[in-house]
Amino acid sequence: MKRRTLLSSLALAPLAIRAKNTTQSTLSDRGTFAIDTNRVRFFNSAIRERFSILFVADTHLFIDDARGEPYRQYSARMAKAYNQTKHFQTGEPTNPEKCFQETLAIAQKEKVSLVALIGDIMSFPSEAAVDWVSQQLKTVNLPYVYTAGNHDWHYEGMSGSATELRDTWTKKRLSPLYQGENPLMTVREVNGVRFVVIDNSIYEILPEQLAFFRKEVATGKPLVLMVHIPLYAPERGMGFGCGHPEWSAKKDRNHELERRQRWPEAGHTEVTMAFHKEVMKAPNLLGVFAGHTHNQSLDVVNGLPQIVTNPNATGAYLKIEFVPQTR
Repeated sequence: MKRRTLLSSLALAPLAIRAKNTTQSTLSDRGTFAIDTNRVRFFNSAIRERFSILFVADTHLFIDDARGEPYRQYSARMAKAYNQTKHFQTGEPTNPEKCFQETLAIAQKEKVSLVALIGDIMSFPSEAAVDWVSQQLKTVNLPYVYTAGNHDWHYEGMSGSATELRDTWTKKRLSPLYQGENPLMTVREVNGVRFVVIDNSIYEILPEQLAFFRKEVATGKPLVLMVHIPLYAPERGMGFGCGHPEWSAKKDRNHELERRQRWPEAGHTEVTMAFHKEVMKAPNLLGVFAGHTHNQSLDVVNGLPQIVTNPNATGAYLKIEFVPQTR
């Protein structure tokens, strides 16, 4: 889905996000939020004490070893897609491994309460990459949560539906990163804020995921939703493909390049559209965070901010701070 180069993606980032001035919006039931480049702050009376997390997506690690030899016909394109990148702040040459390590070092220095790894940390389901990521996380010894993106489990050209392939490679390769939790949905609570993580890497939402989200909304506690693929927002393209009303086979321009099954002719399921609708009206949802597009952006729909991060393959991340709001 990401056909722009990383450099052009950064150049096209919205001015409000890139600027040094703070962008702030008042939300009716959610307090306020502010953005300064890659720093996001939420101010809410339900937040008990100040804390921060680091949000990371799209590292696109291509580490592999002899164990991946039988799968080279499926991993070849993505194995060379992000070998050399340019740092999102300095423009200097870098690479995904260095960026991931530097990001974890920042998380450790900032003493964040959670590291959120939200999809496409790997470019394909390499055992060597999973082992390397696991070791890096063990070294920094910080709480983390992981969910897959559309590349983490995808060996291009391998037969099977997206649902089948995700299930297969989640179990065979990605399972160590889930720490025994449900790969499709999980939640972490930090100082009264609940971080709801849902795998929408096949662009669709399953009935059990919708039920899970509804249950979290019913708690009445402040929530933050994290998904790899952004939710549809007005005038956004197919990169915002979860709940997009035109998402369908007719709009799928990359299935041949990515060697995967074409999107369904009928478009999204009713469950996916219901999920999108309920997210946008959830009164205790502070914000939605996503990756996938390799383009930092902000949309506010019904007072709900959705913030998409630049790719960690360029060293990018979002530091998200939660601040008690006093009157």
